Amino acid sequence: MRISFYGAAGEVTGSCTLVEAGGVRFLVDCGMFQGGPEARTKNVHALNFGFDVRGLDFVLLTHAHIDHSGLLPRLAVLGFRGPIYATPATIDLLEVLLPDSAHIQEKEAEWQLRHQHRRGKGGSPGGIQPPLYTVIEAQYCLGLLQPVNYGETLRAAEGVKVCFHDAGHILGSAWLEVTLSGEGRPRKLVFSGDLGMRDRPVLRDPERPVPEADVLLIESTYGDRLHRPLAETEDEIVAAFERTRAAGGNLIIPSFAVGRTQEIIYLLADLVRRQRLAPLKVYVDSPMANAATRITLAHPALLDSETRELLAWIEAHPDKLKIEFVADAERSKALNEVRSGAVIISASGMCEAGRIKYHLRENLPRSECSVLIAGFQAAGTLGRRLVDGARLVHIFSAPVPVRARIYTVGGLSAHADQAELLHWLRGFQTPPRHTFVMHGEAGASATFAELLHAELGWSGVTVPRAGTRVSL
Repeated sequence: MRISFYGAAGEVTGSCTLVEAGGVRFLVDCGMFQGGPEARTKNVHALNFGFDVRGLDFVLLTHAHIDHSGLLPRLAVLGFRGPIYATPATIDLLEVLLPDSAHIQEKEAEWQLRHQHRRGKGGSPGGIQPPLYTVIEAQYCLGLLQPVNYGETLRAAEGVKVCFHDAGHILGSAWLEVTLSGEGRPRKLVFSGDLGMRDRPVLRDPERPVPEADVLLIESTYGDRLHRPLAETEDEIVAAFERTRAAGGNLIIPSFAVGRTQEIIYLLADLVRRQRLAPLKVYVDSPMANAATRITLAHPALLDSETRELLAWIEAHPDKLKIEFVADAERSKALNEVRSGAVIISASGMCEAGRIKYHLRENLPRSECSVLIAGFQAAGTLGRRLVDGARLVHIFSAPVPVRARIYTVGGLSAHADQAELLHWLRGFQTPPRHTFVMHGEAGASATFAELLHAELGWSGVTVPRAGTRVSL
């Protein structure tokens, strides 16, 4: 058996792992690199496995986030025609996320061409970065998706059995149990995907792992730190609201469309219900977030009991929390005319694309406004620069001064923190023979790997680098 790490090794994004065993080749995840101009180069050169991608038998997808799924259409463009297995909720989300990803790329290429025209360089397309894939190609890729329910045994190929387990990260997210049968005893591989936190709103808790595994690939996004308690996070949110209201400004919340937006809506509604916040009018300005919210409500069995109870309260008290899901672009533009009292939740969560950039351009220069950063910001992103205290940023190639108050709340992450990762790993009755720590920035992965030795007494722990190939 050989495992090759093509992404999310020494960094957070670009999840893509190749497994070759018994004449079968398959990928676990096929994600897009995110964060800064270098990500574009990585995405262009990704999926170079040293063989024709038509030689892949299938793909297993842990969840719908673009850093795990965003290169699936690119894989199809290169010739892959095999099945892509995912949970039904993940497939529902991908029907929104992948065409949207393609649309953003197409619009970016159009913007570059218009910018070139304005600079007097004529109609030559030289220097324009074409999309990695088009909307049509993304829609074609959706036809390769095949649903697998939690707990169902999938016989993906001869000698390969797969079971998807609830990871509690976003709607439909899964950690994978893969059993390879060949000569000798079967070998079990566990891929954590991205794990969620216990006792957090909206989704059910992650399922405990299987008792034992030969190989474990574990995420480490927050392997070097702990999240703030949710009660402290609520205090910070209330403080941000009160300061912004008193100053007469707007509160802008960059948010991932899937998972984070729904969790923020839950928390705001709960704070209003408990009278910690006055009744609110909230604008959710992201077509993708709007669709993701509809999909979330269409899967009530995946929600926890507290969320179902709060949904009933919202329906019974329409005057307490008014939510406008902004659809068309003209209404989105009109929000920029609102100078005070607006609460705007918009994508993308790392401020790299989408409508959030327009709201930041309008509100960052205003000291009475606030920006609430509520999720992980990868190195090189606009969101990361704001978190790091930049006083000047560039949006649409124009300088924008940062005078708004930046709030960073650490308790809303959809990722398990260090303590929760350790709690989940303690579910193994015996240590895996080989453990690979991935999906984290280099320092976080190294710290977490050392902790597995110190806290759990595990041996055989490795932090792979991008391009590492391991024969087992």
